[in-house]
Amino acid sequence: MRLAIVGAGPAGIYAADLLIKADRDFDVEIDLFDQLPAPYGLVRYGVSPDHPRIKGIITALREVLDRTDRGDDAQAGDAGNAGDAAEGVDTEAARAPRGSVHYHGNVRYGEHIGLDDLKRHYHAVIFATGAILDASLDIAGIDAEASYGAADFVSWFDGHPDVPREWPLDAKQVAVIGNGNVALDVSRMLIKHAEDLLPTEIPDNVHRLLEQNPIEELHLFGRRGPQYVKFTPLELRELGEVRDVDMVIDERDFDIDDPYVAETLMKNKQVIVLTRIMNQWREAQKLRDAGEVAPASRRLHLHFWSKPVAVMQDADGRVSGIKIERTAPDGAGGVVETGEFEVVPVQSLYRAIGYFGSPLEEIPFDEKRGVIPNEQGRVIGADGSPVPGVYATGWIKRGPIGLIGHTKSDAMETIECLLEDRASWWQPEAPEAAAVVELLKSRNVPYTTIEGWHRLDAYELSLGEDQGRERIKVVSREEMTRVSLAE
Repeated sequence: MRLAIVGAGPAGIYAADLLIKADRDFDVEIDLFDQLPAPYGLVRYGVSPDHPRIKGIITALREVLDRTDRGDDAQAGDAGNAGDAAEGVDTEAARAPRGSVHYHGNVRYGEHIGLDDLKRHYHAVIFATGAILDASLDIAGIDAEASYGAADFVSWFDGHPDVPREWPLDAKQVAVIGNGNVALDVSRMLIKHAEDLLPTEIPDNVHRLLEQNPIEELHLFGRRGPQYVKFTPLELRELGEVRDVDMVIDERDFDIDDPYVAETLMKNKQVIVLTRIMNQWREAQKLRDAGEVAPASRRLHLHFWSKPVAVMQDADGRVSGIKIERTAPDGAGGVVETGEFEVVPVQSLYRAIGYFGSPLEEIPFDEKRGVIPNEQGRVIGADGSPVPGVYATGWIKRGPIGLIGHTKSDAMETIECLLEDRASWWQPEAPEAAAVVELLKSRNVPYTTIEGWHRLDAYELSLGEDQGRERIKVVSREEMTRVSLAE
């Protein structure tokens, strides 16, 4: 069997790993395509660089590609151990995998290779292209100058090769809308002192601009109460550990009587931990207010029960403030509006309210949800029936929800359906592995391989070593490709 997977982030790599280890009576060869010259998708380009836990996930993903790309004889053993430690690869099934995975980077679906090409060379395809656009926020003034999407900012500070190298960091007061982990990543990167990011793989151009960041105050807004946040305890704790930043709490947000919190939310261990962390910040604030602790140079204000209703603008059309309506609990986990408004002065704004998927050429797409319509990973066409040979996994399948590790169970469901559908797979005219390589060469596609990624990886590490850092990420697509191809 020959299978194509489009997208070499966690979702695509987990799908490849699970298929290789699946209980089946035939061999499988998988070609893993990605539009970027380097693999790992969201882990490399969607998570802030100061997360040490991400290194473990990358180790797990790398071992999947290395183990399969160098041949069946090297596939068994303990390669899955790192994956278990980082929400990754199943070691139980790793005893005798049958098949191989070959990585082809710098290949754009819809430009370098299309659906007809996939049908000619493979029995089926899984799309694992994720979600990289910002979800929209329908409030007045959201398109003002200095109003940004979190996804764009994350791509910039992670050194995504297809975004501008510059970012306008010129605001002393900044707003971030959202109560999820992405909102925390954006807030931490904005409020953190640039020198504290040097131990990470932050790109040089990003570090240089963050050094000039004049920020003094950041305001983080959520429309529900502190017990409703979608943060993980680790992320929230990391935010409070940022050097020279005071966490500022509004005591009004904790004095609201909400039966749903006591009856439902406070029975959740994660909510209990999150509440404990915020209570520690409240106690620290009391010490500052009493003059027992010196204030920091930067402040991060947490605003709960605060619904953004408009972005205020100055005479030049630039963000000048954010108008908030105070909300109250409805007793059932939702909120009601109170009619109480206030305007918080800010000069820039970031919305971190979710990601949105991108449509793919010749593939059905749900414009409202930003996903490929599917049932358990089987892509569904306009007539409501499954599209033979076409599957989806990850965020493009279920929407941008869940942690990175959740993509593994998601991929397992898709793989099970794919194997059940063997009778409806495509019948490729040219399934030979060499045929795809020849196709890419004939179209002058400078595709990269896993060996090329190893070269780029070593090059980035050497750049970091020269400056006493662990790694310096290469940002330019041209340089990434040049190094990968050893040109």
